Amino acid sequence: MEVGDLLAECARTAAERSATRSKAHRLHFCSCRDSLSAELASLLQDAMDMKWPFVPEKWQFKQLIGPSDKTNLSNLIQENLPKLLALLKASIMVDEAPTALAVIFLVDRFLYWTDQSSQLLKIARLLHKAHPETPIAPQLVIRQSRVYLNSGKLQKAEFILSSLIKNCGATGCWSYQSDSDRVLVQAVSVQVRGTVLQKLGLWREAAELIWASLIGFYALPQPDRKGIGTSLGILANILVSMNDDDFHSFRTNPDIHFERILGDESHRLLSAALAAKLAVISSQYTSLYVLTNVTAQGTCLLSYSFSLECPDSQRNLFLQQAREAFAIGLLTKAEDELVASQQELHTFIKAAFSITVTHKWLHHSREVEPEASQACQEALALFYEYCRANDEDKDALCARIMHLVAKVKLLLGVAPSPNSDKGSFIPDRYRDINDSSVSFTLEDFSKILQRFEKYHASVSETTASVVETSENLHRLCLADLGTTVEASKPECSAAAHLRGRVEVSTTCESAGSSSWQKLSMSSSRLSGEGEEADVSNESAASQTADKNQKQHKHGSGFGIPSNTTSPKVCGVLEQGGMETLDSERTADDVGEANKPEEDALSLSQLMLRTTSDTFSSQDSWEKLSADQSSYPSKAGSSRTSKTPDSSESFFIMETDDSDLLPPSNPQRIHGVQSNVEMKKAPGEAPTSPEAFGLPDPLTLSETSTESSFEMLEESEGSRAAPAGLNPRCYSCLHPSKATATLDLTLQDYQALLAGVCHECLLRRLQFHERKFRLDQLSTAHSALHLKFSKEAGLWTARETCVYVGTLIQMNGNPHGSQREAIWVQFLHQEERLSSYVGKNYLKPKEIQFHLNDVERQMTAQYYVTEFNKRLYDKNDMAQIFYIPSEALLILNGKEIAGCITVEPFILGNFVKLTNNTRKKAESLSATKYGIAFGHFTYLLSKHQEVVVDLQGWVTANGKGLTYLTDPQIHSTRTRRGPSDFAGSGIRCFLREQHGPKCNEICQRLQLPPLDPQSAML
Repeated sequence: MEVGDLLAECARTAAERSATRSKAHRLHFCSCRDSLSAELASLLQDAMDMKWPFVPEKWQFKQLIGPSDKTNLSNLIQENLPKLLALLKASIMVDEAPTALAVIFLVDRFLYWTDQSSQLLKIARLLHKAHPETPIAPQLVIRQSRVYLNSGKLQKAEFILSSLIKNCGATGCWSYQSDSDRVLVQAVSVQVRGTVLQKLGLWREAAELIWASLIGFYALPQPDRKGIGTSLGILANILVSMNDDDFHSFRTNPDIHFERILGDESHRLLSAALAAKLAVISSQYTSLYVLTNVTAQGTCLLSYSFSLECPDSQRNLFLQQAREAFAIGLLTKAEDELVASQQELHTFIKAAFSITVTHKWLHHSREVEPEASQACQEALALFYEYCRANDEDKDALCARIMHLVAKVKLLLGVAPSPNSDKGSFIPDRYRDINDSSVSFTLEDFSKILQRFEKYHASVSETTASVVETSENLHRLCLADLGTTVEASKPECSAAAHLRGRVEVSTTCESAGSSSWQKLSMSSSRLSGEGEEADVSNESAASQTADKNQKQHKHGSGFGIPSNTTSPKVCGVLEQGGMETLDSERTADDVGEANKPEEDALSLSQLMLRTTSDTFSSQDSWEKLSADQSSYPSKAGSSRTSKTPDSSESFFIMETDDSDLLPPSNPQRIHGVQSNVEMKKAPGEAPTSPEAFGLPDPLTLSETSTESSFEMLEESEGSRAAPAGLNPRCYSCLHPSKATATLDLTLQDYQALLAGVCHECLLRRLQFHERKFRLDQLSTAHSALHLKFSKEAGLWTARETCVYVGTLIQMNGNPHGSQREAIWVQFLHQEERLSSYVGKNYLKPKEIQFHLNDVERQMTAQYYVTEFNKRLYDKNDMAQIFYIPSEALLILNGKEIAGCITVEPFILGNFVKLTNNTRKKAESLSATKYGIAFGHFTYLLSKHQEVVVDLQGWVTANGKGLTYLTDPQIHSTRTRRGPSDFAGSGIRCFLREQHGPKCNEICQRLQLPPLDPQSAML
C-alpha cells in the first residue's frame, strides 16, 4: 500500500474516534511495537519521553564525527516506514495517543521532504483534539508556521513564531529537558521569521534575524551544525539580494559581530559566497543541504563575476569556482536515485541551468549550451506539472526530470572530484576552512532577543485581542487569531464582543509548569501549535532624500540599533510552496463538521462581503475572494501539490476554502480585479477631474473597474526623466551610442548583470512603435530576472528560466479589465516553494509599463519601511509592508519577446483602504495608518510625493500586520504615468483624504501638521 493510502487510513481511524480496546487489537499493537529494531525502539521511547524538541541527526551536535555518525535519520525512517505507519494505525486503534504522536514526531521530517506532511499533521491534529493532554513536539508546532509561510498565510505564521519566541518556546504541556532546548526552539523560530522578512524583500531586517538565529545555534552547549548550516545558507541568499549600503550598515553594526563568523571580507557577494561555503561544510553529510548550499554559493560567485568590482583578470577564476560549486550539487544524486522532495527537484534544475549559464560565459561556445538550456526548460515544464500531479504520477515525472538533469551533466562534462571522506558529499579541497573558533554565549543570544521582545509581545497580544473564543475547546482555530478582517464592525463593537485574550507571560515558564494551555483565551485553551520551521532541522532610497534621512535609514536595523537611531522592527512572512494553495482541510475531510464563525472572516476563506458603510455595494471596496479554480490544483479532489513544507495544522480547525467561496462575486487577485462593473452608492455625487482640480485628460480610478494602478496608458509622461549619472550604474560608466534593438548584445548582458539605473534601463528598452504582450502560456521560457532597489537606484539581472503557467480564474473570469493574473514558477524566485503571481497586460504595452510598475511598488516599499521605523520608535506595533515586485524579461534566444511582473502569492481577505483621489474606507482602522503613511511620505519626500491607492491584506482590523500591493504615487519629482496626478494629486490627498486635521496616528507619530490650503505644490 502506498504511503498516502496508509496515512489516509490512519486519518479515517483517528476521525472516527472509536478506539477499540479488544484483546486482538491490543496484541496487534504490541506486535507492531515489538517489530521495531532496537535503534528505532530507542528513538521512539526518547520521543515519548520528550528528550529533544527536534529529532536530532547523529552528526548534528558533534564536533568530531565518526563513521557511524555520518548516516542520516531519513535513511533509518525510509527503511522502516511501513512498520512505523502500521504502528501508528495500531496505536490509534487502541487509543495509545502518546505512542501515535511519538511516531508522527519521528516520521515528520522524512514525510516533510517527500511532500506527505499534510495528511500526517491532519492526524496529529485529530489526535490532539481527542487527547489535548498529550504533548505535541515543538518540531511539529514550527512546521505549521512553515506551511503557513509557504501558503501565503503570513499573518498566521507570524503569530505562531512570535508566540514561541516570546514565551521561551512554550508549546503546551511539552516539558523541556534543559534551558538550552528552549534556546534551540527560539533560535529556529527566529530563523523562520527571518525567512518571512526575506519573502517581503526586507533584506537587512531578514539578515539581522538570521544572524540572531546563528548566535542561538552557536551558543548551545554543543553548537547545532544543522541549524548553523541552514542559517548560513539563508543568509547567503539574502546577501545576494541586499543592496551595498544596507550590507555596509549590517556588516559594521557593532551588535552583529560580523567578523566572528565571516571575517573581514568587505564585498557583499564574496561574503555571501563564504557564508554558503561554511553552510556546505556544516551540513556535508546530507545531500539535500549540500545541493542547496553549493547552489547558493555558485550563484553568489556567478553574480560577483559580473560586478563592477570584479577585476577583469579574475573573472574566469570566479566563473570556474561557480562551475565547481554547481557541479558538486549536481553530483549529490545519480540519475537512477529517487528524488522525492519538491525542493530538491527545483534545486537540481536550478543547478543544471546555472552551470549551463556559467559554461556559456566561460567558453563563449554555443555548441552544447543551446541543447543544455533546452533540457533545463523541459525539466522546469515537467516540474510545474509535478507540483500539481497526483502522488502516483510523481515518481515518473521525477524520473524524467532527473534524466534531463543527467543529460545536462553529460553535455557539460560534470565529473566528480577526489573525496576521501565516505559519507560526505563534498570534495576534499572544500574542507579548507572551519568555524571551530566561533564563540557566542547564551547571554549573547538572550541580549539579542531582548531587542525584539517588544515586537514579539505585541504581535501575540494584538493578534489575540481580536479573538472571539469558542465555548468548545477544540473549536478554537488560528483563523480566529488575528487573521480576520472585521471591516463590517466598528472597532468598539469588535472589542465589545471579545470574550478573552491570549494570556502571554512576560517570563519563561518552568519546564514543569509550561502547559499547552499557556497560549490561552481566558479560560479556554489553544489546542496545538503548528509546524516545524525547523529550517535548522529542516531545510532549507529615494536618492534625493537628505543626508539625515539617509543616516537614519542605515542606522537602524530590525531590533538591532546602532549609534544613530533607535531599533527598528518589522513584521513577518516566508518561503512558500505550491502546497500553499490547498490551504488547510478541516476535520470535515475525514468526517467532522466544522462551521466557520459568522462574524470573522478567516484568512483562508477569502470571503467577498460588502459592508454597509463602505462606498458602494458593488465596488472595489468589497472584500475579495479567490475562487477554487484560481488555485493551481491537482487532478481529483485534492487541490494541492505538496511541498517539503507541506503540512496542515493539527490545531487549526479551519474551514476548507472550497466550501466557502461564493460563485458570483467580483474578486481581486493581487490587485487584478475581475471584469465587473462598479456602481456608485445611492446618492453619491458624480466625480470628475475638475472637481478636484485634476488634469482633465486623466481618468479617476474610482470610476474604473480596476485600481488606478492598472490605468496606465501611453503618454509622454510615462517615462522617468533622466537624472544625473549613477556611479554604480554600468551604463552610466560605459555609455553606448548603439541603437536599441530587440536583440540583447554582449554589452547589454554585462550591463544588466552588473546593474543599471532606472533611467538607463528605460532608454535601452525604449522601442519606438513596438509593444509587447506575452501570449505563450503554459510554456517554459528563458528570461532575465530583474530586481529593483530604490535605495541604490539600480536594476540588477540574473539569467533564469521561467514557466508561465495557467491563468488565475477570478470568479470564472480569466482576467480583469486591464490585466490578467498567471501562475508563475521560475528558478531564481526568492522562495523555492512559494507560489508566485505574474501580471500581464491584456493589450500590448511598452516594456516601460512593467518596469515602472515595479519601480513604483519598490519605491512605496522604501517609504513604508521608513514609516515602520517611526511606528516602532513611538511604541506602535502595527506594521505595514509592500510585498516585493520584480520583472521577468522574456527572451527568445537573445531577442526580447515580452515582459511580466511577478510577486509572491498572498492568501487572505483583499481590501481597499484608499484610492488615488478622495475615497477612504473609514470603517477600517488600517485606513488611519494608511492616511498617516501618506502624510509621512509627503514629509519624507520634501513635499514632492505621496503614496496613495492603498490595497492589500489587513489583520487585527488594522492594528496588526498589513500587506499592500499595487500602489499609486503622485509625484512632482518623477512622473509615473496618467494616474500620477502630480501636484494636483498631492493637493487632493491633503484636502480630501487627509483633511485639515491630523488623525490619531499622525498625532501619535508627532508628524508636523499639514495645511492643505497653503501647500506649495
